[in-house]
Amino acid sequence: MPPIDSLTLHDSLESAVIRQGSPVDADAICRIFVRARDTMKYLPRIPDDDRPKLGGWITARHEVWVVEHRGRVISFAGLSQGWLDHLYIDPDSQSLGFGSILLQHVKGLQPHGMRL
Repeated sequence: MPPIDSLTLHDSLESAVIRQGSPVDADAICRIFVRARDTMKYLPRIPDDDRPKLGGWITARHEVWVVEHRGRVISFAGLSQGWLDHLYIDPDSQSLGFGSILLQHVKGLQPHGMRL
């Protein structure tokens, strides 16, 4: 990925939309989760049979928030009863600040704190 200057980075973050996720986002959440987890070589590989189901499982069991950038979901957070259970950013969008803005958003939803 080519280097991004600070002006481009600022414009990217400004154009990002954080919104509540829904079952419609399940495929995108699945894609992000699997791609991000596949880079974590220290964790066991997600079984092939489970991979297509993950987005639906996450949206059914969590309050989900997503970051949409240029019309595409690139990050999601999954919350449950004061816990941040999931925070994943598509590998192509990591280290650009999208995870930070999503984390700040979900922290703001939990005025009494959030456990990780």
